[in-house]
Amino acid sequence: MIIEYHRPDMIDETLSLLSRKSPTTVPLGGGTSLTRPSSESFAVVDLQELGLNKIVKTGREINIGATVTLQQLLEVDDLLPALKKTIRLEATYNIRNSATTAGVLVGADGRSPFSTGMLALSARLLFLPGNEQVFLGDFFPLRDHYRDGRLITSIVIPTNIKLAYHYVARTPADLPIVCASVAQWPSGRTRVALGGLGPSPVLAMDGPDPSGAELASRSVFEEAVDHWAGSDYRSEIAGILVKRCLDELNG
Repeated sequence: MIIEYHRPDMIDETLSLLSRKSPTTVPLGGGTSLTRPSSESFAVVDLQELGLNKIVKTGREINIGATVTLQQLLEVDDLLPALKKTIRLEATYNIRNSATTAGVLVGADGRSPFSTGMLALSARLLFLPGNEQVFLGDFFPLRDHYRDGRLITSIVIPTNIKLAYHYVARTPADLPIVCASVAQWPSGRTRVALGGLGPSPVLAMDGPDPSGAELASRSVFEEAVDHWAGSDYRSEIAGILVKRCLDELNG
């Protein structure tokens, strides 16, 4: 339950509120998760007045403000087509217009298409205070740590690479049972991210070339069992999806 609402227009005030020990205070972006009913009492800091809704292209990177909505990002003309695909699969149009990029990453579980694609891209999160930069893969297992008095200001992704995303789901519009995203740099560097269960997507491989990607992907799901699918199925499908991604990138 939300017990306090703040809407500061200065970063310093925002950080001061977030660093309070009591009441627990969290950032409010699009509100798609925080406005759901909850038994916990907490205060929120609305980020709308902080100017964190800009998308800036610099050199070979795109700097995405923390409160940029998924729909805003989707409408960037030269955004990687596969990343656009993950955004469309992440949420419906109405939710995309309110859900923020940072909020989706903070709240993502293992079935998030967008987060799987961003993990493959080796996205970086920029935090205040301290101008700390944290790779998304390092952030996922430590999300509670980074919520303590910190604020994501932007997310940075590279543009000089290729990206593919493939998935299997009950229906084309469902969240994935298994999904794979592969990013490839001009140097040959290849990152493989997998999703479909668990608390977050996982990095299956980050190597100088794509050799061994399918085998590495199968091994990730050797014990991946839930009510949607067993480990044998997931392991097999993961290898198939990664091969599809690589064929698309190098076809």
